[in-house]
Amino acid sequence: MTPRALRPGALLLGAVTLAALAGLASTDALAQAQAPAGGQGLQIFSSNTSGGTTDYTVRTQILIIMTLLGLLPAMMLMMTSFTRFVIVLSLLRQALGLQQGLPNRIITGIALILTLLVMRPVGERIWTDALQPYDEGRITLAQALENAEAPLSRFMLAQTSKPALEQIATLAGAPAVTDPALHPFTVKLAAFVLSELKTAFMIGCMLFIPFLVIDLVVSSVLMAMGMMMLSPLVISLPLKLLLFVLVDGWTLTVNTLVTSVRAI
Repeated sequence: MTPRALRPGALLLGAVTLAALAGLASTDALAQAQAPAGGQGLQIFSSNTSGGTTDYTVRTQILIIMTLLGLLPAMMLMMTSFTRFVIVLSLLRQALGLQQGLPNRIITGIALILTLLVMRPVGERIWTDALQPYDEGRITLAQALENAEAPLSRFMLAQTSKPALEQIATLAGAPAVTDPALHPFTVKLAAFVLSELKTAFMIGCMLFIPFLVIDLVVSSVLMAMGMMMLSPLVISLPLKLLLFVLVDGWTLTVNTLVTSVRAI
């Protein structure tokens, strides 16, 4: 398989590697504290000739990578725009009244495709700056993790509102910083998820209003005609589908979702 064919997956692998950043320093300190006095314990870093440290040992690298692969689904959900897309599409399905006509797998598949489309620039930077140099042996694992964090942090901060970032920083007890990029990665991630939820519900409300108006009009007409035994959904569903098709609703929805994501 060529490197170009691996690039879509590079985004996912590069994203999950960031989960270990917060624990790398503490892992090293813990391992050194628990190592036997004779130095026969598992070494987290390999030593160079000058007595310093260069990179993690092979066993530690395998352990970190396998652990991060297990966290891949959760990281994919939290570190990308997937959350925003799947919530908006679910609200759109609810507004149309297509709970059975639009399965969850279709909603998830559409959200995943749009996520790969939007996150492609970030994935390419992670591949170029972190994964490819590390695969070629030009940088260490620690450097690869640091290089992978930079574009993903810039993407998340571009979508994160300042009040959400300040609120999460206050709840986490993080010190005040002049540059938002200096916040810990966990603070930026939590603020990003909070901002994504807010943005998703705002877009969902805008999509809900036209279909809510149709439901109200249909219900009022049926009540005025004395047809109280007839379910308004029977009449409003075809009207909502007709309106959605006439205005090319899928194109408008996808355009709104993609353009709502700020490029880095």
